[in-house]
Amino acid sequence: MAKLLLDEMYSGLKEYFELLGWEVLTVNDIGLQGAKDREIVLYAKRNDLILVTQDQKIADMAEILQAKCVLISSGLIAKMADERIKEKYPETK
Repeated sequence: MAKLLLDEMYSGLKEYFELLGWEVLTVNDIGLQGAKDREIVLYAKRNDLILVTQDQKIADMAEILQAKCVLISSGLIAKMADERIKEKYPETK
């Protein structure tokens, strides 16, 4: 299975991804906390990692540099929460 690199805002999800079977690194683990976005993207590309971020700029850079990246936007999180709420409590909407 591929390895993930979690950007700073998702570092707290490391254990959850590990429980789901992923090998996971965080920017903190590799000493890139507070690093420039470009450095993080280049590290992910060089090491064939899938970068997970909420930062549109990083996602755009990853696309330009052809690095693997998944953008988890606030809109996507809200949509997932909405679907889960409706599924669990169908009477509420």
